[in-house]
Amino acid sequence: MFHSPDVVAYLNELLFMPDALLMGRKTYESFAQIWPTRQGEDADRINNLPKYVASRNLNAPLQWNATLLKGEVAEAIKTLKQAPGKSLLQYGVGELTHTLLKHGLVDEFRILVFPFAFGEGPRIFEHMGVNPLKLSETKTFSSGVVALHYQP
Repeated sequence: MFHSPDVVAYLNELLFMPDALLMGRKTYESFAQIWPTRQGEDADRINNLPKYVASRNLNAPLQWNATLLKGEVAEAIKTLKQAPGKSLLQYGVGELTHTLLKHGLVDEFRILVFPFAFGEGPRIFEHMGVNPLKLSETKTFSSGVVALHYQP
């Protein structure tokens, strides 16, 4: 219903931008169960992209074309960001996002707002302190979904 063709096109554009995915443990574990079972161009893309996983609980080697980040996560990500290529993409918000913000490693947030409310649930930026954001772009889709692009 809310994944109208223009939202799907936007999400596919986002998926085809980066050279690699950056994930925390929870996102990695849930994505690694779902995406290898899917088919199509978007599934092929996400399954073939290199993935870098930040976790204190997982052990290498990881499955699904993934590499466990070792040592200080912020330093490892800083090194990845300095490598040649386009960009890294992180899906979701969690402890890894907190670390990225703390160390000035977030270039942009792309937040999709869907026109419904649950009335409860986690607050995605809870416990992150105050982080001023600058609105750089908005997109409104036919289903009422809005994409907000912010820079720290």
